Amino acid sequence: MKDISITDLYKAKVHFGHLKRFISPKMFKYIYTTNNKISIFDLDVTLNQIKHALNFIENIISNNGTILFVGTKRQASSLIKNYAKKIDMPYVNFRWLGGSLTNYKTIKNSILKFKDLENNFKNDSLTHLTKKEILNENKKLKKLQLNFEGIKNLDTLPNAIFVIDVNYEKTAVLEANKLNIPVIGIVDSNSNPDNIEYVIPGNDDSTDAINLYLDIISDHIEKINTKIKEQTKIS
Repeated sequence: MKDISITDLYKAKVHFGHLKRFISPKMFKYIYTTNNKISIFDLDVTLNQIKHALNFIENIISNNGTILFVGTKRQASSLIKNYAKKIDMPYVNFRWLGGSLTNYKTIKNSILKFKDLENNFKNDSLTHLTKKEILNENKKLKKLQLNFEGIKNLDTLPNAIFVIDVNYEKTAVLEANKLNIPVIGIVDSNSNPDNIEYVIPGNDDSTDAINLYLDIISDHIEKINTKIKEQTKIS
């Protein structure tokens, strides 16, 4: 597990919540105080919640499971993609398509179409088409890439989802809840922690904070995978 300190969380602005008047009543237990009408998270609690989530993540990865990373808001989009690719995990960073979990069979068919079209371009299988037709196919490919690039290798439903901003990604959370897929969520002071199995209370707007969450989790997953490989070599 990465050596995380209260200072690390503080420097990344994890402690800053929303204005006091926007605090969700169910989030008060995670709030230490308010300063200039801004809610301030109790970083001791946040650190404990992170460690609790990491233990759960370790159990999933150790059993060859998959975690779907979700973050489509501007501050999270590129970070989600970069970190998820680094640890070879699926991700959604452009737009959550309704039914991505609850109607997975239909989504999977769309993914297959995307992969077929992608292969057609890679293998130069479209030479029989006119330039205009190829341009149209390329437009289709780019649109499909935005929606499916991050989940094209997701062959089954994930064992859990990790969400930046459970308010913004409420559809993803609802779908996971319906299928009893555990949710690990960054929950800001204006959010409802209900139905989030692993609540990480903290700032979900700061890129510094988002980067830190992802760095901690991806580092933990990398170390678990390294440990598994070493154990496999020994056996």
